[in-house]
Amino acid sequence: MSPASKDPIRWGIAGTGKIASSFAAGLAELEDASLVAVASRSVEGAEAFGARFAAPHRHASYEALAEDPDVDVVYVASPHHRHEADALLYLAAGKPVLCEKAFALDAAQSERMIGAARDRGLFLMEAMWSRFLPSYRTLVDLVASGRIGEPRLVEADFGFRAPLDPSHRLFDLGLGGGALLDLGVYPIQLSSLVLGPPDRIAAVAHLGETGADEQVAAVLHHPAGTIGVVKAAIRTALTCTARIAGTEGSIALPAFMHACDHLTVTVGRDSERMDCPIGGQGLRFEAIEVQRCLREGLTESPVMPQAETLSIMRTMDEIRAQIGLVYPS
Repeated sequence: MSPASKDPIRWGIAGTGKIASSFAAGLAELEDASLVAVASRSVEGAEAFGARFAAPHRHASYEALAEDPDVDVVYVASPHHRHEADALLYLAAGKPVLCEKAFALDAAQSERMIGAARDRGLFLMEAMWSRFLPSYRTLVDLVASGRIGEPRLVEADFGFRAPLDPSHRLFDLGLGGGALLDLGVYPIQLSSLVLGPPDRIAAVAHLGETGADEQVAAVLHHPAGTIGVVKAAIRTALTCTARIAGTEGSIALPAFMHACDHLTVTVGRDSERMDCPIGGQGLRFEAIEVQRCLREGLTESPVMPQAETLSIMRTMDEIRAQIGLVYPS
């Protein structure tokens, strides 16, 4: 599917939660995008979301959204444990998919999703919005230019103290709860972006009363001897910052490291602040990339390719195996 460049791309959103609302707000900032449909598991949810964001088609089931002929692409904004089933539903209906991170519960689910997209020649991308923000595009350019020399170490953490609520998605293993999938994916993807996939992993965690990982840390070793140190928590307040250390200098990402608006580059005794303003709803940048890919007839994004998604999921699978984190499914 490759919409004519002059026509707005028509989006459907599966889900009506906080992240879906943020994405809808981002779409509203784009002149060449149109939110035409939303799906909820209830009539009330679909009507309320549709009215809020002026989506004319308001579906009380995800299946109805899949059958909507006016939808060009679907953003899957359901909880982690639904991502595989929902993405497969829309791919089977012939619709390209942008699927919220974490892409799935594990690499096996991710492989099935990617396989279905490839079999049908459809676009599929993980909604790793950090990768498309101005700060991350600047970071990629800085590293590629050799500004800090060879990157040797990535340190990153993301965490906060949430009240214990066994029914909340952060603590409910049935919903893919825990720090790793929801927050740990951000430090891990940064380490992967800079250093690539690890060849050895050492992980530790504290599992709370619901069995969810309330705090987790891992050291990621790479073939060239480079190291990533990543941490995540839902019951411990962390700095939510990151630092990339190279042979000639370093790059610091302030809080919040997954969506920062500036970087600090230090070489020797000299430090430079590089402003990277987001200038609106940050989720719009991933939508811009999806639309670019669709218009160019691409089935995956070179910025967030499917192989990268699989690599990150495999890293999280190994961490889960080491800390004894098991989802009911």
